[in-house]
Amino acid sequence: MECYVGLDVSLKQTSICVVSRTGSVVREGVVDSDPAAIAAFVRSKAPGAIRVGLETGPTSTWLWTELKQLGLPVICIDARHAKAVLKMQINKSDRNDAAGIARIMQTGWFKEVRVKDIDSHSVRALLASRALNVFTMRAEELIADRLELIAVVGPLLKARQAIEQQTDDLDRKVLNLARHDAQVRRFMTAPGVGPITALCFKATIDNPARFKRSRSVGAYVGLTTRRHASGEVDWSGRISKCGDAMLRTYLFEAANVLLTRVPKWSALKAWGMRLAKRNGLRKAKVAVARKLAVILHRMWVDGTEFNWSTKKAAA
Repeated sequence: MECYVGLDVSLKQTSICVVSRTGSVVREGVVDSDPAAIAAFVRSKAPGAIRVGLETGPTSTWLWTELKQLGLPVICIDARHAKAVLKMQINKSDRNDAAGIARIMQTGWFKEVRVKDIDSHSVRALLASRALNVFTMRAEELIADRLELIAVVGPLLKARQAIEQQTDDLDRKVLNLARHDAQVRRFMTAPGVGPITALCFKATIDNPARFKRSRSVGAYVGLTTRRHASGEVDWSGRISKCGDAMLRTYLFEAANVLLTRVPKWSALKAWGMRLAKRNGLRKAKVAVARKLAVILHRMWVDGTEFNWSTKKAAA
C-alpha cells in the first residue's frame, strides 16, 4: 500500500507516523532514536513507503545518512518550513508533529534540504574549531590590554600559549588537507583565495551539481540583496545574509585581500576597483565576494583553474 512516513526526532526517542495517500493516519509508534530501530518499524508497518521525512536538526545528518544506507527513501526538510505548517495545529506534541511531517510528505509541499556527506562535515568541524581558537586569542588580547594585574594576566598568557599551539596544529591539518585535494588547489589559483577559504567552499557546497546556474551560489551564501515587491512598492535592501555565515565571511575576506593586497592585475580586480570608486570599498568587497563564489563554482564544474586575463582593462 502506498504510504508516507513522518519522523519527529529527539535525542532519545523518535515518534513515527504513517499516513495513507489520502492523509489518513495508518500507524503510529515510538522507537529509540536509532537508525536500525526506525528502519525496522518502517519496514514492518509501512513497507510501501514512498517518502520518509525528517526535519533538519542536530542529528539529522547522521540519521539521514544511516537511513539512506539502510535503503529507506528518506528526505530531509528545512525545520523552518516544517514549523510554518506544524504551528497550525492546536496542540503541539511529538505525536502530532510526526503526523504533520507525514502529511507534508504526502502532499509534496516541501523543499528537500541537501545533506552533506560526513567528510564535508568533518572539514567544516575542523575549520570551525580553528575559527573559535582565533576568536578566543583575539578576545584574550583585548582582556590582557585592559588588565594590569599580573595575577590575572599570567594565567591568560598561559591559556593563550595553549590555544596558539592548538591553532598551529589545526593550521597544519588544514594545509595538509588542501595539499592533497586537487580541487582545493584549483580553487587556490583564484586571487585572494587561500587554503581555508578553498576548503570551506568545497565543504559547504559539497556537490556543484546542486546548482544549475553558477550565479545561484551567490544567493545561497547570502550575498545577494533582499527584494520586496508588492503593488506599487518595489525596493532592494541589504544582502540577505542567509546561508552559511562561515563561508560568507571567508569570501568577504578573500575579496578584501584581492582588492587591497594582490598586486597582480585581473579583470575581476579591475571590476572591483571600478565599483569601489563608484560605490565605496565595502560594497565593492561584497560584490567581489559574490563574484568569487560564482567563479569558484564555475571552476569546479569545468575542472579549470582561474583565468588570468592578459589584456588590461581601463580601471
